[in-house]
Amino acid sequence: MDPLTHALASYTLKRAAFPRVARRATVAMLIAGTIADVDWLSAHLSPSAFLTFYRTYSHSLLAALLFSVLVTLPFLRRKSAATEKRTFLFSIFGDALAASILHLLMDLCQSAGVELFWPISTRRFALDWVAHVDLWMLGILLAGILLPMLSGLVTEEIGAKSKGPRGRVGASVALATMILYIGLRFVLHGNALAALESRTYRGESIRKIAAFAEPTSPFRWHGIVETESALHDVEIEAGVGASFDPDSAIASYKPESSAALEAARDTAVARRFLHVARFPKATVEKTPRGFHIVLRAFPYGRDAMAGPRVHAVIETDSSGKVLSEELAWDAISK
Repeated sequence: MDPLTHALASYTLKRAAFPRVARRATVAMLIAGTIADVDWLSAHLSPSAFLTFYRTYSHSLLAALLFSVLVTLPFLRRKSAATEKRTFLFSIFGDALAASILHLLMDLCQSAGVELFWPISTRRFALDWVAHVDLWMLGILLAGILLPMLSGLVTEEIGAKSKGPRGRVGASVALATMILYIGLRFVLHGNALAALESRTYRGESIRKIAAFAEPTSPFRWHGIVETESALHDVEIEAGVGASFDPDSAIASYKPESSAALEAARDTAVARRFLHVARFPKATVEKTPRGFHIVLRAFPYGRDAMAGPRVHAVIETDSSGKVLSEELAWDAISK
C-alpha cells in the first residue's frame, strides 16, 4: 500500500480506538504506521539492494515490534511518577504497535507480498485482494477523516456541544467500511480465481493461476494463468453473472528447455530473483558468444504504480557456461 493510505489508516485508527491520546502519541502512531516503507529507499541504491530490502525485513512482525519500541523511546524522558510513567509508556507502545500491525495487514492484502515471519522464514505472503494504490480505500479513509471535520465546524457554528471525542464516530465507520470493502474484495477475488480455473487455455490445462486487483474497480481483475508452454494474461469481470472468454487471453510462450537456460536458472542472481517473482518468464537470445538470457516478472507492465521492477540478466557461452550475471532495472518500469 502507498504511504499516504498507510498514514490515513493510522490516523483513522487513532481517532477510532485511541481518541484521547496526546498529540505526541498521535505523531508516534503515524510514524509507526508508515516507517516500514523506509525500505523504498533501497531503490536509490541498486537493483540488488531493492530486491533484498523491499517488503522483507521492515515488513515483518519482528520489525513492527522494534519500530513500536523505537517510537516509544523519546517518551522515556517524560517526568512523572514511576507508576504513571510506566502506564503511559505501555499505552504509547500499544498504540504504536497497533498502527504497525495495521500496516502489515494492509500490505498483506496486496500482491507484492511481505515476509511476515522474518528471520524465522523468508516466505512471502500475499493475498492479492487490493491494488498497491486503491482509490476506493483512499476515498473511504478520507471521508472518515474529512466529513467529521466539516460536521464539527457546522456544530461549532451553531453553538451546539459535541458528544464524545471529535471524529471518533466517523473514524469508526470508516474502519468498519474498509473492513467490509476488503471482505468484498476477498469474495470477488475468489470468484475471479474460480472463473480462471474453470477454463482451458489453448488446449492446455492449468499449472498455476492468480488474480490481481485493479485500482479503480473491485469488479475488475487481472488474471495470470500458467500452463505447460505459456503464460496467459487476461482481464476478468468478477461481478454477478460475469464471464470471460479464455481465447481473449494474451499468450506469452516459454522458451524451449536448453543447457544455457538451465545454467542461467541455477545462478545466484536467478535464485534471488525467482524467490520473489511469482510468474517468472525467460527470454533467450542467441549472441555471437552464446546466449543472452533475461528473467522477468510476468506480466511486464502490471501495476506500474507499485514501483520499479528488477530482472535478472545472464550471459552464457554456446555450451551453457555462465559468463556473467547481474540484477538490473527493468526499463519498462523505470
